[in-house]
Amino acid sequence: MSIRYILLTVAGAFLLTACGSEMAEAPAPEAPPAAEEAAPAAEPAAEPAGDGGLPARIVAERGGFIPEGVEYDQANDRLLTGSIAEGTIFEIHADGSMTAAVSDPELGATIGIEADEPRDRLLVANSGGFGEAPGRAMLGVFSLTTGERIAMVDLMATLGELPEGASVFANDVTVADDGTVFATDTRMNVVYQVDGDYNASVMHAFEGIEGMALNGLVHHPDGYLLVADLGNGGIYRIPVDDPAAASEVSLPEPMTGADGLVWDSAGNLVVVSNSSGMITALTSDDGWASATIAAVGLYEGQATTGAAVGDDIYIVHPFFQDPEALPIIERVTFQ
Repeated sequence: MSIRYILLTVAGAFLLTACGSEMAEAPAPEAPPAAEEAAPAAEPAAEPAGDGGLPARIVAERGGFIPEGVEYDQANDRLLTGSIAEGTIFEIHADGSMTAAVSDPELGATIGIEADEPRDRLLVANSGGFGEAPGRAMLGVFSLTTGERIAMVDLMATLGELPEGASVFANDVTVADDGTVFATDTRMNVVYQVDGDYNASVMHAFEGIEGMALNGLVHHPDGYLLVADLGNGGIYRIPVDDPAAASEVSLPEPMTGADGLVWDSAGNLVVVSNSSGMITALTSDDGWASATIAAVGLYEGQATTGAAVGDDIYIVHPFFQDPEALPIIERVTFQ
């Protein structure tokens, strides 16, 4: 999809999608006037490269594409982002230059992305533009190596006839050890499941939870999903073999603005908040019936999702309210 209709509506309309940009970015304060004949400021010391050899901060060479999802492709040692405005999946190089990794005419607004290295697949939550009704919920599957399309799965078709006024929005995607793919729908508050033959079904539908807006999700090797509720700051545990037994994880405090979820190298669940300027590492000793806070990391501005690169966590700043601003991918250090 091109930038043909999104840029003029992104600042306002995207706030209503509950897909990771609900809180507006705070405007940057005006710089104070410089004192006469002030001495030049000292250059800040450059931060060392992280475990993946990446700099602490990468500024994209251009704006306009609006990346909501970010992922580290371990097989090819590269950072990938989605694009709300253009649909293309981009590789972002250390110097901020960009290379198209996946281009496909059926990609709309690409939101969450997941590298499935064992099967050489890139999984993409493929959504529609903000003016579309009833929206779009599709799973794009592409070769991680070549970018060629493997499948385009219509997730919305599993819902049957939608109630009047309802709409869909595929948000994030994850994969189990056996290759089964799961995706969230923020507007319908359902989790889709796609098997190895690319047959889709509704794994679990949440009902009657006021303010719920499903967002990021991850798969745990013990056989369950952890899913973020952006609207209420909760985390839900959904057993893959018994989705009806879904339960809310007991947290020490709400994960306000919970957007992207990612496992770190220590096995902690990292929650990226799009409103508090914080990532939170959660840990559990009871199979994620409950969780405690292991560490927090702070950042400025608004971020949506994160990617684990070795022992580091990188987050993406899309700049929803200023689509022409240069997106930033930044390493966040836990306190």
